Amino acid sequence: MKLSVKSIATLLFVLVFCTLNSQTATSNKKDLKKLVQFSGVVVESDSLRPLPFTSIIVKGTTHGTISDFYGFFTLVASPGDEIEFFSVAYKDGIYKIPDTLSSAHYSIIQVLRKDTVELPTATIYAWPSRDEFKKAFLKLDVAHNDYDRAQKNLEEAEMRELAKGISMDAQGNYSYAMQRQYTKLYYAGQYPPNNLLNPVAWAKFIKSWKEGKLKRK
Repeated sequence: MKLSVKSIATLLFVLVFCTLNSQTATSNKKDLKKLVQFSGVVVESDSLRPLPFTSIIVKGTTHGTISDFYGFFTLVASPGDEIEFFSVAYKDGIYKIPDTLSSAHYSIIQVLRKDTVELPTATIYAWPSRDEFKKAFLKLDVAHNDYDRAQKNLEEAEMRELAKGISMDAQGNYSYAMQRQYTKLYYAGQYPPNNLLNPVAWAKFIKSWKEGKLKRK
């Protein structure tokens, strides 16, 4: 049976297409085999307690993750990748995934060592030595009792100075608002009085002026 040129060309096209699809499928399978689910727990070297919120990055890439509150992490990587671990106050760690893995899952326990030295607690005193503190304590004047100290705190001059910086409380604000409202209702429908032409008000003003009550303090 003789085949036409068109039939031969169609047959060659089908063979080439099938070959390319087969190679692509094989390549995809190989690529899938190169990925591994890399999981584990980050712990401290001394107490072996989990280290939460550790930064984990595949070296040379922007791909990574962060461990949870219990130090657990998981990410997708490839065999042969180097995984870097970063945590504040601990030395950086690095782990290389074996390139001979046959499984798609791999787990480790990553240990990080402390990178800082905790200094002993330093207590600051107002005196250079215990002897100086003892002398100052023995010379302390504690003759006043609670009543005398209370009377001193309630002196009129001191209370007056404190009152200058204190605003009205809730009761004072309420009384002031009600007084303004009563005054507004009292003069509703008429003009309020003007003391500029009030002889009694002028008499009080002149009296206060002569007595020196209007002088600036």
